[in-house]
Amino acid sequence: MLTRHPANPILKHTDCPFPATTVFNAGVAKYQGRYVMLFRNDYGRWGDPKFDGTNLGLATSADGIKWTVNPKAVLDVDQARTALADLFDARFGPQEIRRVYDPRITIIDGRPHLCFAVDTSHGILGGIATTDDFETYKFVSVSGPDNRNMVLFPEKFEGNYVRLERPFPIYGRGKPEAFEIWGSRSPDLRYWGDTRLVLGSEEVPFANSKIGPAAPPVRTRAGWLAPIHTVFKDETKPLKGWESYPWTKRYDAGLILLDLNDPTHVIGMMRKPLLTPEANYELEGFRGSVIFPCGFTVEDSGEARLYYGAADTAIAVATAHVDDLIAACEPL
Repeated sequence: MLTRHPANPILKHTDCPFPATTVFNAGVAKYQGRYVMLFRNDYGRWGDPKFDGTNLGLATSADGIKWTVNPKAVLDVDQARTALADLFDARFGPQEIRRVYDPRITIIDGRPHLCFAVDTSHGILGGIATTDDFETYKFVSVSGPDNRNMVLFPEKFEGNYVRLERPFPIYGRGKPEAFEIWGSRSPDLRYWGDTRLVLGSEEVPFANSKIGPAAPPVRTRAGWLAPIHTVFKDETKPLKGWESYPWTKRYDAGLILLDLNDPTHVIGMMRKPLLTPEANYELEGFRGSVIFPCGFTVEDSGEARLYYGAADTAIAVATAHVDDLIAACEPL
């Protein structure tokens, strides 16, 4: 039911005025009358999976389709080490932080709040920060390892912030990558708890591997619409990618509907993928056959826009009417 925009991909590495190779997994939101995009950039040599580094770029748009990229990256590893210094014991040093990536944007009480993945020497964490200008960031908290793909809801519930997250433990699951979606609450964005399982990977009929949050949820009349990412793995069918080893994970977009008052309770789900890789820019790239939702907006007209990373290489968008998306979520 989604229609890919004819301008896809709407942002790619050649649109950047600074060194860029793969531009993807961007947070997208409407803020102060404009669209804002904070995107991941892995830079190096085209076709080489060993990148030189990762930073975050900023782009803005009047219509959400044509984007203007800032002249330079807004958050690199050195800036991240400075911003995160207060959240780590000094004896670990700045080298503890290896990179910050995969941003997600949620506007809460008129202020941008961001979730990031943070790679460290002692595990992969989820980080939360605030900003007023998308150029300076105040990190409020980081999770324990291993946890990422976090997204915040744009409202509080009984005075608490709520986030969806995807821990990825190995020892606790029968299958190595049978990861699922969990939800946690916090009074202040720093201390998180009341954690509970939201959706198990075995509940998604078109996935045989991990699932996780994707773009931040959007409030609708029927509940919170939340895009998710899902993985179907077939080791007998290698996909196109830059890695030397066979890439065998197809990433689809899925959709769930969450209770308006209890956003960790799933009340509906699409039984088929919301969007599956079909276009060339989704099938071929750094990691082929990947669609990863990262931004979700609903216009006053009812048009829903799903922004997504395509093949871990570029950013694209697809649209549908929000009522059709709600209707596609079958009750659980």
